[in-house]
Amino acid sequence: MRVVVQRAVEGSVRVDGRLVGELPSPGLVILAGITHDDTPAVVEKVASKVWGLRILADEKSASDVGAPLLVISQFTLYAGTRKGRRPTWSAAAPGPVSEPLIDHFAEHLRTLGAHVETGIFGADMKVCLTNDGPVTIIIDSDTWR
Repeated sequence: MRVVVQRAVEGSVRVDGRLVGELPSPGLVILAGITHDDTPAVVEKVASKVWGLRILADEKSASDVGAPLLVISQFTLYAGTRKGRRPTWSAAAPGPVSEPLIDHFAEHLRTLGAHVETGIFGADMKVCLTNDGPVTIIIDSDTWR
């Protein structure tokens, strides 16, 4: 699993002009991608890492202060760009594999105590955020193996 975590003053996601998720207060916007060998256990480990990251003011974590999270599925995090000018998507898991894992990621964050808003899997989403800092962290579970 690969996630990009951004500390945000505000964040929202729209689909077809309709607001489908937003941070009700400052928190984290999380772009999340799934690859072929990801499992529920991997997703839970990444969720726990995100929830406990001490990247908010005064070295607090979202879990310390109850900061809300906005989770957006994003298969393009697994773009292959080594050859040519057109990215390949072969490292991204297909929808039937990744959608349940993205849902599990959001649900596991909720079981940890997080207020989680989400986009709509597979939709053409318009994501807006005001990055605070800016602070942007990339977590890739492949580096943990």
